[in-house]
Amino acid sequence: MAYTADHAYQLVEAAHERGRLAHAFLISGARGSGKEALTARIIQLVNGSGAQGGGFDLFGEPVVVETPPLDDLEGPWVHILRPRMKSRRIAVDAIRDLERPLRLTAPEGKWKVGVVAEADRMGVEASNAFLKTLEEPPARTLLLLLTSNPQALLPTILSRCVRLPLLGGVGLEAEGGQELVTSLDKVTASGLGNPRVALSIKAVFSSILEQRRDTATAAAEAALKEEEQAYKQVTEGDWLKRREEFHKAAAESEYLEARGRLFDVLTAWVADVLRVKSGAGGLDFPDSLPALRKVADAEPEGRLLQRMEALESLRRSLDTNAQEQLALEVGFLRTFG
Repeated sequence: MAYTADHAYQLVEAAHERGRLAHAFLISGARGSGKEALTARIIQLVNGSGAQGGGFDLFGEPVVVETPPLDDLEGPWVHILRPRMKSRRIAVDAIRDLERPLRLTAPEGKWKVGVVAEADRMGVEASNAFLKTLEEPPARTLLLLLTSNPQALLPTILSRCVRLPLLGGVGLEAEGGQELVTSLDKVTASGLGNPRVALSIKAVFSSILEQRRDTATAAAEAALKEEEQAYKQVTEGDWLKRREEFHKAAAESEYLEARGRLFDVLTAWVADVLRVKSGAGGLDFPDSLPALRKVADAEPEGRLLQRMEALESLRRSLDTNAQEQLALEVGFLRTFG
């Protein structure tokens, strides 16, 4: 069951008031669903500065305290970890840096809070290191994991968190997702299991991704040009060089995020086939039911699970230094061929 951000906050607030707050929450949902805003509200709640306000103003209106951006809450007892590497992975060293201050003793009335944004970007080594903290959390420690892709997390991590899936946000169909789903529905009409189908899906995937790269690169170049015109005469050339590197990294990060979202679409589509196969509901793409049913009728469940694993293996290989187009071709042949 998914919740609105307000409902999810109320559930956490009620548990906190009863002294039964869990030590770890997994807050998931599409981009724009309010994961970071909810996280900020929870931090304010446990550390005595709840965002609900209190009392009334001179005109009898309730006072509401604004919730600041999540990063503004970082401090001695609140630590926020985001992907920092060019590959947008969270390394094991970053996990250890997050964990060290959690071992300290916080002042009376304060909680030590560790936030892992884009938690699905933890590699296997980082996930295993974080799992140790989940299993034996220090006293008065709250761990908040944020992700748009919870299925990419280790099952052992999922099992140790209270899950708060959020409604809303940018759906899977946005930003090329619907185009990819339409292609999946069409080219799989004759079934999976042949190279033509696999390479057709790969071609659509790559085309959408290339459009996203062009858009991100153009935006980065425009931003850099604007800064050069504004600051070229009043700053050192070294600063502009650093800004150029910053914008290139930002464009690459946006590209990798777009690639991750398209993989989310592929994973959700294959998962829908499995749901249809098992008679479960809750489809991500209910409009695709006729196409999904055709594939489900033709594919054994074991083979579908193998295809899902092949897709996740491809996703992991792209997080290494694998040559992208070659990895995509091989991976799509294994998944859909």
